[in-house]
Amino acid sequence: MTLRTLRQLLILSIFIIFSCKEADKKTESEKTSDPLAWIDKVGAKNVDFQDKTYWVNDFGAKNDSTSLNTEAIQKAIDECAANGGGKVSFKPGIYLSGSIFVKKGVHFNIPESAELRGSENIEDYPEIDTRVAGIEMKWPAALVNVNNQKDVLIDGAGIVNGQGKVFWDYYWDLRKEYEPKGLRWIVDYDAKRPRTILISDSENITLKELNIQKAGFWTVQVLYSKYVTVDGLTIRNNIGGHGPSTDGIDIDSSEWILVENCDIDCNDDNFCLKAGRDWDGQRVNKPTQYVVIRNSIARAGSGLFTIGSETAGDIRHVYASNIKGLGTKNGLNIKSAITRGGTVEDVHLENIEMDSVRTFVEVSMNWNPSYSYSKLPEAYDIDSVPKRWRTLLKEVEPSKGIPTFKNITLKNIDVSGAKRAINVNGLENSYITDVSMENVHIQAETAGQINYSKNWQLNNVSLKTNDTSKVKIENSPGVSIADSLYVK
Repeated sequence: MTLRTLRQLLILSIFIIFSCKEADKKTESEKTSDPLAWIDKVGAKNVDFQDKTYWVNDFGAKNDSTSLNTEAIQKAIDECAANGGGKVSFKPGIYLSGSIFVKKGVHFNIPESAELRGSENIEDYPEIDTRVAGIEMKWPAALVNVNNQKDVLIDGAGIVNGQGKVFWDYYWDLRKEYEPKGLRWIVDYDAKRPRTILISDSENITLKELNIQKAGFWTVQVLYSKYVTVDGLTIRNNIGGHGPSTDGIDIDSSEWILVENCDIDCNDDNFCLKAGRDWDGQRVNKPTQYVVIRNSIARAGSGLFTIGSETAGDIRHVYASNIKGLGTKNGLNIKSAITRGGTVEDVHLENIEMDSVRTFVEVSMNWNPSYSYSKLPEAYDIDSVPKRWRTLLKEVEPSKGIPTFKNITLKNIDVSGAKRAINVNGLENSYITDVSMENVHIQAETAGQINYSKNWQLNNVSLKTNDTSKVKIENSPGVSIADSLYVK
């Protein structure tokens, strides 16, 4: 063997040894890597605001509950922003206003002694380009807006009152008119109502310690934004009635979002993630991802934690923990439709207590057909209907319309007083896959069903039903619930 050959063998041996060590390191790293390491990176960053207060009263605002103060409040905000930022605040009293727009560097403060009251006149909310229920369209601005801004704080122990009942009544009247005409699918888009707070196309925004009541439509929508914190909000939308579509907090095609310490009582989804509807949602194609929701309470409402039904742009990397559901209709509610498309994946729900919920886990890929599927009645001409109608009527290629739900983890959950334990329904061409349940204990009136699912893992799961029923499992390979898990 020549010296050259020995040298080549030595180099080869060193390379093999080094490669093996690196492979071992990689394998060990993969073993110890935390799939939830990203949760510490969500939320807004700290901002040092200018130490100067601009009182809206100094700009002509009146605290008499009847004078419309939109212009005066906006002047205070504009002046503050033009001077490099600071605090905009209110002397004690009740301030009536239409849409206001908070700008960069502004700390918008509603102190305990003040109430910001939304106008009951829809004309006081100018229409803007936005997205509502998964469709980009013209829609009234919110009462409080943060659009295309950075570094904003909105806080205070005062009240933000949407005065929404007039808009609730308008919706129900229009729905009574539309449903006999076969227009259930469009009424939610034609019944234009103001949101209470909108954060759109913005970054590093904080909402904190607000008391919000009677939203005319969605209470807080975070849209096309990143690094947003929603902390310590108390939402009470069922005062004086039960408003339609009065969601609590909607995270819509946004990322790196933190929601914590909130207490929500509403008449629709409490905490909800969205990412676009049907053709328009697929056109925009923006995901909701890296979202943490924790240390909160969901009271009356449709979902303690809802994903969808707007899933077109994908929803992934989601962590919800330490939430109590008290009388909420559904615990985990994942919903979509066969025209939505999109993938829901990497969802973690843990350390949850639920009492008196309707269903612990509700999953549907064919949700609410009368609302989800758009069909123009023969009495209407496609060329003469509004643009938003035509947007919803655009057909989705069938293969692109089927949603995907996978990789869902449910851990450390106690459910008592439920009407039904589980109602999970995939599709023949889209199974719900890779669901893990660990330390989950359910007491319900009846068991429910699982259909078109596969690859479920159950560890320390128990189910006690008042009617002694067992979960009906169909078309679900790799999904079984042992008799030992049923508690008598």
